Amino acid sequence: MRINKQQWQWIFYDWANSGYGILVVTAVLPVYFKAVAEQAGISATNSTAYWGYANSFGTLVVSLLAPLLGALADYPNAKRRWLNVFTWPAIILTLGLALLPAQQWQWLLFLYVLTIIGYSGGNLFYDSFLTDVAPDGQMDLVSSAGYGMGYLGGVIAFIVFLAAQLTHGFNGLLSAYGIAKFSFIIAAIWWVIFGWPLLAHGRQHYSVDAVANPLQDSFHRLAQTFHHIRRYRQITWFLVAYFFYIDGVDTIFTMATAIGKDMGVETTMLMMVLLVVQLIAFPFSLLYGWLAKKTSNRTAILVGTSQGGLQALSRSYFGQLIPKDSSSEFFGFYNILGKFSAILGPVVVGLVTQWTGHSTIGAASLSILFVIGLIIFLLLPRLGRASDDQD
Repeated sequence: MRINKQQWQWIFYDWANSGYGILVVTAVLPVYFKAVAEQAGISATNSTAYWGYANSFGTLVVSLLAPLLGALADYPNAKRRWLNVFTWPAIILTLGLALLPAQQWQWLLFLYVLTIIGYSGGNLFYDSFLTDVAPDGQMDLVSSAGYGMGYLGGVIAFIVFLAAQLTHGFNGLLSAYGIAKFSFIIAAIWWVIFGWPLLAHGRQHYSVDAVANPLQDSFHRLAQTFHHIRRYRQITWFLVAYFFYIDGVDTIFTMATAIGKDMGVETTMLMMVLLVVQLIAFPFSLLYGWLAKKTSNRTAILVGTSQGGLQALSRSYFGQLIPKDSSSEFFGFYNILGKFSAILGPVVVGLVTQWTGHSTIGAASLSILFVIGLIIFLLLPRLGRASDDQD
């Protein structure tokens, strides 16, 4: 498949914010926060729990706003505007993480929550752009290419950080805390450089009709969608399944390093493991796009043991189900379910960890959510037919 200019712009936004995803969310900031919290007298289990609660609160804010924001973005030329509104504050505040004194662990969490809001909100509009840049027949491959290039971009940004880590701050030029702050600067610059094409030139092809009062009309459209929800039963049941199985994926991203530190894994080894995971996710994301073309995206999701493939094909599967002119509104619901799962998972891990005193038991408690999501997804064709018969 030949990828056109608009699709490359879209794909490289995933490359762009992947630096934030791996360096801030997954790899460096959790370890940095735990070190700062430990110096302030916070126990390891409590700092892990606080990290989980911060992730949950940040995603809660976006979750509550997601359907309305999505509806607002469906008007002509609105997606790119809203993408910029959320992305630029997130970039600036990511730089702010590097400027904040290391002793201020409460403010560190607060700034992180704000960056999560910008990052997650921006991804809502980025995801909904998929229906504008790719027709149904190309959506699996384009979505998979986005996730694959995102993982590769994250690997390269991560290697820059590792160069500082393994050379002890470029032969002493940076302190241990300075290396962490350097990674936040990398994440912000990476985001600006590679996100610029979509932020500046992203084109929206599908939209609802322009109105005089978009806010009032968006509330009205949301009310209609809820009122006629029976028309979208297949979409609804897919979102229920997605809510459960994506929970495990998102929680792995946000909690893995904190749990690894609690298990006594050395920081350098932890970073190398994360690098290998990112490298593996890159080709497997592309592989699942190819597999979906050869079989179907539903079949590929069922065998989606690779987190990149599972994420990519869930997005494209949903994009093929929804009405294109209201894609942002429906991706708002997609994101609210994904974000609510991201709230539930870290809270479960935090509570079970504090209750048992073992991070590994907290992580293991997530397995039931994968099982529930799989069962509902397996039953999806039958549930859709039953719903249609009732209508």
